[in-house]
Amino acid sequence: MTLKHLTIAVGIIRNPRHEIFITQRDAGSHMAGFWEFPGGKVEAGETPEQALIRELDEETGIVPVSVQPLKSVEHAFDDRRVTLHFFLVEAWQGEPYGREGQPMRWVPQHALREEDFPPANAAIIALLKA
Repeated sequence: MTLKHLTIAVGIIRNPRHEIFITQRDAGSHMAGFWEFPGGKVEAGETPEQALIRELDEETGIVPVSVQPLKSVEHAFDDRRVTLHFFLVEAWQGEPYGREGQPMRWVPQHALREEDFPPANAAIIALLKA
């Protein structure tokens, strides 16, 4: 059986106080209830950076001014394999909010907890807390 493979672009939105903007996964989604960094699937014909800009507008209402690639992570679940492209976003237009009605919050970077996020995020959380 071949696992479904998804490529995901993820934004680490960090303000000048080193707080990170996170949102909670919808009850009907894969890994429901966990907190996440905003982002989503890279569509056909898109680069991860283009997908990130589109997804952040759709999910949080912001337009990134600049994005910096941080790390790419491969992770296999029982039913799928994902490649996550993480980008640091420290400059944007607008004020981020849960545009799709999802719960959201700002968390001090040092207070991020791996257990609050899907397992595929562990490496990036460790990097952010280093």
